[in-house]
Amino acid sequence: MASVCFVCLGNICRSPTAEGILRHLAEKSGRKLEIDSAGTSAYHQGDAPDRRSVAAARAQGIELTGQSRQFVVADFDRFDHIVAMDGSNLRNLRKLARSPADLARLSLLRQWRVGHDGPDDSVSKGVPDPYYEGNDGFHTVFAICMAGCEGLLESLSPR
Repeated sequence: MASVCFVCLGNICRSPTAEGILRHLAEKSGRKLEIDSAGTSAYHQGDAPDRRSVAAARAQGIELTGQSRQFVVADFDRFDHIVAMDGSNLRNLRKLARSPADLARLSLLRQWRVGHDGPDDSVSKGVPDPYYEGNDGFHTVFAICMAGCEGLLESLSPR
């Protein structure tokens, strides 16, 4: 069974959104995956997903659950794919990597969107952090995460 961990800064907005979306898409397609999310910081350790992320996902029929946790080095052993939401979190994950094998597990979510075939501005910008934005920012993040998760699921081994 393939395994995926999404990673953002606090693990209350972007990464739980991606986790919930991929879980929903996998269940809908009948694929068995291990899916989790984490933050590079412990700012919100133990907190539920941000209510605005929950509302944006719920509006699309997807439930966000779980509690924030910090990414730990042992996660490199647990997950096949460790998907960062932006370049800053990717750099932090690279600092934690112990080996080339750990580094090979890392990617950016926007790299996975269907039809993506190389670097461009949207990939380098990553998924914007909506925490200090209005509700529209959370809907934008949902749409970006959906596009990336659809591509990621498509790339994983078939059922």
